[in-house]
Amino acid sequence: MKKSLVNLLFFSMLLAGCATQGVTQPASSDTQEANTHEALVELYEEFRSFRFPEVNDGIPDYTPEAMERQYSGLQQMQQRLAAIDTTGWPIAEQVDYRVVEGEMRGLEFEHIAKKSWERDPAFYAVINYQFGPKMHMSLSLPGGSVSDQNASQLETRLEAIPRILEQARVNLTDPIADHAYIAIYTTQRQIGRVESFIDSNSDRASLVQAAEGARDAIVEYRQWLIDTRPSMRNGAGVGEEMYDWYLEHVAMLPYTWQELVTLSQREYERAVAGMNLMKHRYRHSPKLEPAQSREEYVERYNNALAHYYRFLNSVELFTVPDFIEPVGPVSNWNRSGETDYFAHVLDRYPLPLSAHGRGHDYDAMFKARDDRPIRGQSRLYFLDGVRQEAFAIGQEKFHYYLGLVDDVPGAHEVMYNLKAFRAARAVADLKMHSNEMTFEEAWDYVVDATPYDWIPEDSPTLWHDLELYMHSPLYGVGYVVGPIQIEKLMTEVFMERGEEFNLTEFMDEFLAASPIPLSLISLEMLGRTQH
Repeated sequence: MKKSLVNLLFFSMLLAGCATQGVTQPASSDTQEANTHEALVELYEEFRSFRFPEVNDGIPDYTPEAMERQYSGLQQMQQRLAAIDTTGWPIAEQVDYRVVEGEMRGLEFEHIAKKSWERDPAFYAVINYQFGPKMHMSLSLPGGSVSDQNASQLETRLEAIPRILEQARVNLTDPIADHAYIAIYTTQRQIGRVESFIDSNSDRASLVQAAEGARDAIVEYRQWLIDTRPSMRNGAGVGEEMYDWYLEHVAMLPYTWQELVTLSQREYERAVAGMNLMKHRYRHSPKLEPAQSREEYVERYNNALAHYYRFLNSVELFTVPDFIEPVGPVSNWNRSGETDYFAHVLDRYPLPLSAHGRGHDYDAMFKARDDRPIRGQSRLYFLDGVRQEAFAIGQEKFHYYLGLVDDVPGAHEVMYNLKAFRAARAVADLKMHSNEMTFEEAWDYVVDATPYDWIPEDSPTLWHDLELYMHSPLYGVGYVVGPIQIEKLMTEVFMERGEEFNLTEFMDEFLAASPIPLSLISLEMLGRTQH
């Protein structure tokens, strides 16, 4: 399983070529055209549309027959990709080829490892409730009342939901208990969204009728999961072997599952030790206490943002383009019930998390202005996830090294607490997918490993994160391995350029490459991939 089907197909083509008895034929004009970057772009655009399932009468077709057809079509596309000869292409175009190859292998991973349509009841999220992978055409319900035009479209979509969930029960030939556990929770959230939608559009009888039918179907689906979950097997993870396959062929990371466990556990220990050392270092300084009112929180947050933007422009970590402007001041402070993890952080010192968020914002701003036909597209199958976190956490970590929080002694302790929380979630990601931990065991592990009991018993933050990691291998690990990879790349570039190394130039080149696997950024910057 660890050999890519692409390589096997290419090998068979090579054998077929041997039958020509060594006679070398001149390349035809058709062959030359097929080996261009334009041909790659054309194939890529075809793949971007192909990845979606067939839709019949508003119902995405995830039946076994439809998935077999998709997998067969994918193999044909991979064969066409392997036939493109990139000899002589500029490195940037070779990188594009690897991006396309990685995304095709991402869909391959869906078929050979995840098989969500037959294993994961939560995959059939008919109502879109949060970020993360789910079925095609998951419906996003608007808040408030809708226009006449939107009402007609929504009514049609809502009317299809009972049939979608009816098909889901048939498709789920090997449902997994942990996935069902998640689905029981998420279907309740979907029911709540539909009921809010009904309340906001109570004057539209036919729309309400369609929404009520959809709600009732979700209720029935949820009850079916509750009734059948005790008989389901467990083992929701993809397994260590397939995790390694994903790392090599999709994420293009030079690590194995076991190496990532070691790295994540080591980062956790470093974080906890660093937190305690910082706590001791600043033991005579005032301790950061949480904000006690909206006014106090707003003042802290806006002061932190103002400081961050001044700092951003003064230290020149990267060239700040004109389109990056400060976000407007916040005025809200939403608190209900027990304080969750990130609220603990933000209430004490909002700068690290706001810098992290700005990092993601900057990536989105750069991406929106990238008109390259392959690089400018949004990445599929978490191909860019590690790179995204490398830069977002880099906004925290590198600016921290440059003095971002030097005037707030207590912030050091908070930042190391954040590192510990992220490293604990990385371990949970890895061990859920090796099937060493169930979802509930991973929950308990992260709660116990996070310093100061900052995770409440019913934490929306932790639920969202672990659910996402269960559905997206490597997502939780990105917070740990992303910074490691960018530091590794910085070291390699520095060792090659020596005294000519310039940090701002390095970061500008890094950003110009677009969010793609860091091994490919290394190829573009150094002419070789990371090992």
